[in-house]
Amino acid sequence: MIVSGTDPQALAEAARRIQAGELVAFPTETVYGLGADASSDKAVAGIFSAKGRPADHPLIVHLADAGQVADYASGVPDFAARLIKAFWPGPLTVILPRRPGVAAAAAGGQDSIGLRCPSHPVALAFLKACNTGVAGPSANRFGRVSPTTAQHVQQEFGDGLLVLDGGPCDVGIESSIVDCTRGRPVLLRPGVLTRAQLEAACGEAVLAKDEFEQQRSGAGAAPRASGTLEAHYAPNAKVRLMEAGPIQTALDLLGAEAAHIAVYARSIVRIKSEQVLYRRMPDDALAAAQQLFAVLRDFDAKGVKLIWIENPPADAEWDGVRDRLQRAAAS
Repeated sequence: MIVSGTDPQALAEAARRIQAGELVAFPTETVYGLGADASSDKAVAGIFSAKGRPADHPLIVHLADAGQVADYASGVPDFAARLIKAFWPGPLTVILPRRPGVAAAAAGGQDSIGLRCPSHPVALAFLKACNTGVAGPSANRFGRVSPTTAQHVQQEFGDGLLVLDGGPCDVGIESSIVDCTRGRPVLLRPGVLTRAQLEAACGEAVLAKDEFEQQRSGAGAAPRASGTLEAHYAPNAKVRLMEAGPIQTALDLLGAEAAHIAVYARSIVRIKSEQVLYRRMPDDALAAAQQLFAVLRDFDAKGVKLIWIENPPADAEWDGVRDRLQRAAAS
């Protein structure tokens, strides 16, 4: 059931359900989340069951403000504190050492935990009303395309789930995840925040996960984190990343016989078949991120079998979009 996220009665009911151990979907600036009381292992188990998600795959705990960090983390390194100050509320998740005995299920059994304070006004009002951290992975079946509208969530889970409607998500892809448990910041998942922005805020070099693994000298692997599986964010149709030239060549070869294909590209392509769908990818990385998942869902709804996507530029601001597309194509 979709209800207005600005309705005080709806917010109160949503908070009541969280406190009663039930699930509620809520908007953030990144994607819609499927929420449960992070302090209740039983409630969190409901998320894993609903999504079909492995129980050892950690969730991100959403907080109303930075004052709640101490409820879940046993310590905050100085560089992590600088990141929190710079980007909260906003699309940044920090992984910190977990307080013993707290939110074990939400952390996937690890001794670390991912925390985030979203900037969406409905999310903040909801979290304040809950008066507890809310574990909230994306509100979709595990491995599939994340939802960026309340209607997307309803398509995934039906009318039985309460969904707070906050409109289309402004960012459109999940938060950047920075591991702050290794003595230096490690970027486990890119988002719309670039490494340069993160480095400027925390005052230290931010390593990519593979760079950390090369330099760690036996320090142990980085913790598991949400949304970092090789295959993820996948529509039902098969995704293939291509350069613009091969896309056009393939369309020319198929000609009027091309069918059940969708093209998402910055380049203008010539299409001879009425059975090929075309959406132009924005030239701006933030605009492309905002619409990416909605475009993939729309292609699926129209029944295409193949989605050909032009490779995004190599510029750093495209890292988040590139990451999601590479994972979608790996499925």
